[in-house]
Amino acid sequence: MSLYKRESGIWWVSIATPSGKRIRCSTETTIKKKAEEFHDKLKAEQWRVNKLEEEPKYIFEDALILYVKDAENVKDKATRKRHATYWRTCFAGKELNTLTTKVIINKVPTHNASTGKPLSNTTQNKYLKSLGRILNLAYQSGYIDKIPYLPKKKEPPVRVRWLTRKQAQTLIANISTEWMKNICLFALLTGARRTEILTMTWDKIDFNNRIALVTNDVAKSGKARSLLLNEEAINVLQNQKGKHHKFIFVSSTGKPLLDINRKTFNLATKRCGIKDFHFHDLRHTWASWHAQAGTPLFTLKELGGWETLEMVKKYAHLNADHLLSHAESVSIYSSR
Repeated sequence: MSLYKRESGIWWVSIATPSGKRIRCSTETTIKKKAEEFHDKLKAEQWRVNKLEEEPKYIFEDALILYVKDAENVKDKATRKRHATYWRTCFAGKELNTLTTKVIINKVPTHNASTGKPLSNTTQNKYLKSLGRILNLAYQSGYIDKIPYLPKKKEPPVRVRWLTRKQAQTLIANISTEWMKNICLFALLTGARRTEILTMTWDKIDFNNRIALVTNDVAKSGKARSLLLNEEAINVLQNQKGKHHKFIFVSSTGKPLLDINRKTFNLATKRCGIKDFHFHDLRHTWASWHAQAGTPLFTLKELGGWETLEMVKKYAHLNADHLLSHAESVSIYSSR
């Protein structure tokens, strides 16, 4: 059936082009007569492209195929798939050159489809970023002549939550399970991310050179890096020996871990009176301590595996010592 109605009441078309390609898309109308007009227009356009060799008009799915292929080697495939599915429901069958800024902005999701809760500006911008990638790939392939402007929504300031050393010591002391305590210690001492810690294996540890390798298939940036191990980090690893033949951090029963125990972690923060603190903030704490100790931001970027220096600048305010030497350059009564 070339024209059919879905549960929403919207008419959809399904046609085969002269070349054999199948096109399915929404007519965006509940009125059958208008849907029939849309169907006839679409079929005529496809005939002209095939028979009269007119310039083909690429539809959204053509660009989406490029996006899916582009995502094959990307770590966070789930997010890409979710975004691709959403945008397809919005623009299935639409010609790429009809996707203007206004059309796109009107389709940016504002609420979670499952819970109905409002989406943050940050999340909405992530959807826009995905669509921007889809359109950029289309542009590179010659499907469109230009990429529409995609204005981002204003996001809140970057959240940086960190602990003092005394607070960190108290937190560690209040974590009830040994395996969670060791994971938190390692995070504080190396700045490693949760996934990097849980997937860390013994073959990635070089005790002689005091480094732990984070491979590119695990690293968030997709680029391998080394975690530098100080004496305390070495001691944590030494204490893990013999618990598992492959994985370093395991549960109390010796099994590999899929996740941390957030209940245990949150209970420990509650006991310490530490509010608004998450496991990832242990990494922020590690970076903050480095900044306070005078570690150059570029060096910190390399140590933590951030992609750009901009991502590390949020820690810059924690150490203004490098600016103090210039404070006397401007004065009123004293002379130099």
